[in-house]
Amino acid sequence: QLELVESGGGLVRPGGSLRLSCAASGFTLDKYAIGWFRQAPGKEGKEREGVSCIDSSIDRTTYADSVKGRFTISRDAAKNTVYLQMKSLKPEDTAVYYCAAMPRYYCSEYMPTEYGMNAWGKGTLVTVSS
Repeated sequence: QLELVESGGGLVRPGGSLRLSCAASGFTLDKYAIGWFRQAPGKEGKEREGVSCIDSSIDRTTYADSVKGRFTISRDAAKNTVYLQMKSLKPEDTAVYYCAAMPRYYCSEYMPTEYGMNAWGKGTLVTVSS
């Protein structure tokens, strides 16, 4: 059974940094791509925004335009964990961040939509505020 658990969220000031973790179990990272999605407060029920994804089998990483140059996705195969390093955070980055496992081809040169994921974590809240 595929399972994902996010951690690392919290309150940070604008311009600050946070690192999110997505621990995977029930599969290894070379079998699925992993993506980070987010949903801002007040937008529950609407489509989650794709932030970044990684296909570890070919070392492909993809980013949404809104986070390029500020966020970095990476993975630790030994820990079966994917990370999202977030820098220069802005108030508009405030959201619940979810990680998801997807077919590897979903993580292409473009960010996938939230549909067709094989598994989701429960999310971790990131609040950027002074």
